Amino acid sequence: MPDRSAFQYTILRVVPSIERGERMNVGVALLCPQRKFVGARVALDEARLAALAPGLDPAQVRPALEAIVAVAEGDPAAGPLARLSPSERFGWLAAPASTIIQPSAIHTGLCKDPAQTLEHLFTSLVLTE
Repeated sequence: MPDRSAFQYTILRVVPSIERGERMNVGVALLCPQRKFVGARVALDEARLAALAPGLDPAQVRPALEAIVAVAEGDPAAGPLARLSPSERFGWLAAPASTIIQPSAIHTGLCKDPAQTLEHLFTSLVLTE
């Protein structure tokens, strides 16, 4: 296997109101087909969410975020989507959606360790502290 492998990632965002165009990064999903890796990390900063959308209950957002992680990990409890190949699961996670959780455009890069790269992207793009 080569030293570095190509990967794709998408930033997962909460978009409480399409009309207002405001959004908050809440996760990252990453695919590295060469290493058969797909993963997602999510975190919901409730204080930031309350500032962005005071009427939105975090309990309405959390199940969708948990489902995204379960599908990425191939968790059987996530249903038929979790049984798809890594590339198909990532395709589902990165597909444009009209729900409150929306993916960004897909970005690419090269990495040695996709799990470490996912963690770095998550820390850089989602965590605020």
